[in-house]
Amino acid sequence: MSINNIVVRILAERVTNEGLNPLKNRTFELDDVTNTEYRKAVEDYIIEHSEVVEGAEATK
Repeated sequence: MSINNIVVRILAERVTNEGLNPLKNRTFELDDVTNTEYRKAVEDYIIEHSEVVEGAEATK
């Protein structure tokens, strides 16, 4: 199966921005992505585009 990068971006943005899941009428969650290939792609997208810098220490 081929992964559609536009769909991955939209799903990842809905997860990170607490967007609406129109099918369940609630906030979109990563668990709503049931296809394993898309879920992995969404997880990778979120990690790659998060503002967390690898190796940086969290501040309190």
